[in-house]
Amino acid sequence: MSDSAAAGGIGRDAGDGTRAVRAGLPEPVKYEPTLPGPVFAAHFHLPGEATGPYKYGRDENPTWTHLENAIGELEAPGQDGVETLVFASGMAAISSVLFSQLRAGDVAVLPDDGYQVLPLLREQLTAFGIEVRTAPTGGDAQFDLLDGAKLLWMETPSNPGLDVCDVRRLAEAAHARGALVAVDNTLASPLGQRPLELGADFAVASGTKQLTGHGDVLLGYVAGTDASAMAAIRRWRKVVGAIPGPMEAWLAHRSIATLQLRVDRQNATALTLAQALRERADVTGLRYPGLPDDPSYKIASQQMRRYGCVVSFTLPTRTRAERFLDALRLVDDATSFGGVRSTAERRGRWGGDAVPEGFVRLSVGAEDPEDLVADVLRALDESAR
Repeated sequence: MSDSAAAGGIGRDAGDGTRAVRAGLPEPVKYEPTLPGPVFAAHFHLPGEATGPYKYGRDENPTWTHLENAIGELEAPGQDGVETLVFASGMAAISSVLFSQLRAGDVAVLPDDGYQVLPLLREQLTAFGIEVRTAPTGGDAQFDLLDGAKLLWMETPSNPGLDVCDVRRLAEAAHARGALVAVDNTLASPLGQRPLELGADFAVASGTKQLTGHGDVLLGYVAGTDASAMAAIRRWRKVVGAIPGPMEAWLAHRSIATLQLRVDRQNATALTLAQALRERADVTGLRYPGLPDDPSYKIASQQMRRYGCVVSFTLPTRTRAERFLDALRLVDDATSFGGVRSTAERRGRWGGDAVPEGFVRLSVGAEDPEDLVADVLRALDESAR
């Protein structure tokens, strides 16, 4: 971790709230803001030999540096040798790992129940001569596909099905076979799960979701422990130009200060909502890793510190699900999750996810829990008429 990350004065044993508020801040300068404003620069003053840290806007930016330090402090607090790189979106971050680490003839193991853009990546990887094997997240099914693999990609909890796999077990098995390990940590957030501590080489996420939490920033990041692998990812970012704007990076860093407050509120309310939905006869396939009777609970409770803000369930028909979504007053119909405003959608409208037509993914926001639960139950009642 860089010197500026350590300069924030965050102890190894600091709580999540303290860490989120202080992460990535530079040493204070008299009469200067605690969090410096965004640096808008395509090029920097560069006399003589180019030995300084900032040369050209596609390579580095001071605003990125503060944000990268902050994310690294959250993903791997107190852990040396961790590098973080920010990207223009979560997909840019995902692509950077896959395309910088894999070559023709390599084997990649991906989940077949993960983010719906993964099948498009699979097509592109295959076109480049890379063998792609897939298996479900649940039951550690990817374990049986690891022989000969160059990279294992996990998404846990999976989106949108909320299955969980044993990161430590799979990472150990992959490393024993010489494979690198990446974990998509979007749904858990770094306050819910720390893949690098569980043995992963890369923690990857869309910062568009709960990390920033306000639905106004597209962002992605990769945090990793392997210096040579991270150098390849940095080179990939430079070559394809998948960089965030300074304003987006600054907004993301500002938003991280409230991460612990948002996450704790959203997680608690998600559990309350899941418990209420469990009592409904018209709701089937209810999933939330924090429910003691959820199939993922045992593994999730061993490796997750918080269970996330997303609840998924199925209503009897497509029409019923659409009526339910139309009846909601405190929940926006949107295709994202992790924000302070609750959102929900019928996932089947996009195609690509192996879910029933009435499958609903609901992301719990920061509303008062009693208000949100009442709104959801009322919408269920109205949609049944």
